[in-house]
Amino acid sequence: MATNQIDTADDFSPTVTGYGISYAVTSILSALLVVLKESYEGVMALLVSITGHHWVSHGLLAVIVFVALGALLSRRNIAMKGNTLITTVVGATVVGGLIVVGFFGL
Repeated sequence: MATNQIDTADDFSPTVTGYGISYAVTSILSALLVVLKESYEGVMALLVSITGHHWVSHGLLAVIVFVALGALLSRRNIAMKGNTLITTVVGATVVGGLIVVGFFGL
């Protein structure tokens, strides 16, 4: 194996792990926010009032959660095997997608 490659059976760095977990959490929270804002006019109106468009506010909130949670988690030195983190990221992406698809009934 080349020196610049890692084995996914090894632990990823605390930063990669922290931001990977942060992505997983943010992905699911973002999907839940889609359901929430589409279900309650007050939530939609609040998001519109923040930036002028609900999707801009939604994206801004997602970025804030991702960066803040990633920064916090990366400092906790969480040990996680690469395969586990990859499974977590892929699983959260699928779950988030299923939440949105399930809500809209596609």
